[in-house]
Amino acid sequence: AASFSRMFVQICLYFYCKCLWRCLKFMVRKLTGRCELQRICYNTKPGAARTMKIGNCKIFSSACLFTFLHGRLNSAAYAVKFVVLKESISFTICLQCNLCIGTCLQQVFCFCEFSCQVEICPRVSFCFQPTLGKNRPLWKCLKPNSPLKARISKQWCEIGFQGDDPKTDFRGMGLLGLYNLVYFAEWDTEIAQQVLSDSLQPKYSVSYSVLKDYKLFTNVAASFSYSYSFAIVGINITDLAYNLLVSGALKTHFYNVAPEAPTLTHFQQTFCYLMHEFHKFWIEEDPLDIMEFNRVREKFHKRILKQLQNPEMALCPHFAASESLVNM
Repeated sequence: AASFSRMFVQICLYFYCKCLWRCLKFMVRKLTGRCELQRICYNTKPGAARTMKIGNCKIFSSACLFTFLHGRLNSAAYAVKFVVLKESISFTICLQCNLCIGTCLQQVFCFCEFSCQVEICPRVSFCFQPTLGKNRPLWKCLKPNSPLKARISKQWCEIGFQGDDPKTDFRGMGLLGLYNLVYFAEWDTEIAQQVLSDSLQPKYSVSYSVLKDYKLFTNVAASFSYSYSFAIVGINITDLAYNLLVSGALKTHFYNVAPEAPTLTHFQQTFCYLMHEFHKFWIEEDPLDIMEFNRVREKFHKRILKQLQNPEMALCPHFAASESLVNM
């Protein structure tokens, strides 16, 4: 009986996908006078929701078609021409709709291209001396009042590296981990210095006002275990951001903050946000010691994934989306 039920369900699904679904689409188009892409453009709010729906349309689901379009210099324009011919859309009557489709597809192609570029970064070897050498940006921003004596020095442990030569700690994320830490130190210097200072404290007494900021209400002061290796955690958060990007989870975020095309700066801004939020999350979790890092990191990862399920989500609103493009 169970096998018969499964077979019956499969037959129904096959019939729906092959016949009924096509009939329903045909009827809706005849009633509304609009194809599926036009209905998405007119009925879906601009942003990630619209872009993801258009990108997932069956007309673009063919891997061969996507590869062909992705290889063109002006892939979005070719895609729009393909849609106009395939769906019999009047280009002159529905100019706004066609522009909308082109903008959304451009986002899809640019995100795929950007993901491929970022995927290469962890495997790229880099010249360590000019970037992390004596008095270079990372050290200079984090420790402005303490000059670095040499490139290989015990001083690197003060900002969370494991040994005298931090080059060995970057093997996991390579150039990407280095770029992110330097950007955080330069762009968010005050916050980076504060996070570093907190991370060096084995126990840190927190007043009621700070607890209130973190939504941990209590009538007495408390102590939190802040201690962790700042640089090593930064490389770990780079790995987290990298995995969110290559898995496609960051599509929602990038489609909302970068309607024209994402850049490495957008990714670095996302890293800064994740670094700051992880620090606050670490305080909320109040782990006993650094041995709980993997547990806290995994829990933080799940929280970010849940936030990214919201199509209106933008993790860090530092980059205001171009209104002219978003509203198109």
